[in-house]
Amino acid sequence: MEQIDDWIIISPDDVDLNKSPLRTSLGKDTYVLGSFNPGMARLPNGNLLLMVRVAEALSEPVKDGHIHTIRWEDGRYVIDRYALDEVETEDPRKFTLKRFKPNIVYALTSLSWLLPVELSPDGRSIAEVHYDKAIAPDRSSQEYGIEDARISQIGNKYYMTTCTVSSERHATTLFESNDGLNYRFKGIILDHQNKDMLIFNEKVGNEYYALTRPLGSLYFVTGKSSEWIPGPSINLATSPDLMHWKPFDKAFIRPRTGSGFGNRIGGGTPPILTDKGWLMLYHGVENKGKVGIYRTYWAMLDKFEPWRILQHDDTRPVLEAMDSLTERMKDKIYLKDVVFTTGIAECNDHFIVASGELDLACRISRIPKKIFGL
Repeated sequence: MEQIDDWIIISPDDVDLNKSPLRTSLGKDTYVLGSFNPGMARLPNGNLLLMVRVAEALSEPVKDGHIHTIRWEDGRYVIDRYALDEVETEDPRKFTLKRFKPNIVYALTSLSWLLPVELSPDGRSIAEVHYDKAIAPDRSSQEYGIEDARISQIGNKYYMTTCTVSSERHATTLFESNDGLNYRFKGIILDHQNKDMLIFNEKVGNEYYALTRPLGSLYFVTGKSSEWIPGPSINLATSPDLMHWKPFDKAFIRPRTGSGFGNRIGGGTPPILTDKGWLMLYHGVENKGKVGIYRTYWAMLDKFEPWRILQHDDTRPVLEAMDSLTERMKDKIYLKDVVFTTGIAECNDHFIVASGELDLACRISRIPKKIFGL
């Protein structure tokens, strides 16, 4: 069988922070914690677009007995500080404020914005970095950043979902574009504790379809004989206009006893239509340590009735983190065992798949269609 070919296309050193939107008002030295989890689309000129999440952090986050964090407020970036004895800092990506316990209230160690990067048609090289088209927080619902873009092309328009992070809510927003490069904010389309929303690349019947993943922390135990594990699941939703979404009544893809992952699961690539149905790649997380092991799995859905799962492999991952890809960046690594797949495009007898590697860099994988039985 043909092998998957993988390479890193963008690393933190590829981002020029002299052109960062934070430099307009922050006034502090920063560095790129990660440039990762890119949405992907095929542009009208044949090139690929990556919408890269740039997580920008303070170079000196801990100083004078305090930890500092970046936040957007009223058109500028500000720095908040918290005494070290007020917080718990087990996760390098965020810290917890003790005074709100038993509720879990986080602050982030970085603020994320989106950088459009144009690649060659095969994803092998960078054609242009569009700093002038970067998308940065500009409203209170984005005060802690914009994360994890996913892009779907429906007809001649591009639609991008993102996760918006703030003290108001952790929600899904929609952007729209006529050319894949210039995006307009359309609004919040899924409310608090919803992320990883992936819109199908065509209507099914007269409706738009999307995969969703409500987060939440309240779950109920499944029956003792059930094959399902309680926890987050990938759900379906439909919409007449892309702005108003109705959750599907039946459960969709759930964590299963005997699968390669535990109780965490979420969407990866927007479903892409093939000769055998809708192909979707998603992530499952094996419980290990604080973060877990993130891997990429796949499923094939019926073309006309996408709630029907035709094929589903939740035991053999398509992608896993590869140490060799990030060896040259080992001084910047702060997580292990994480691949987070976020984009897919066709390229003859292969798919070009985009992922975040270790929440650090953008990985491109050239995956033969034969792997999916195509």
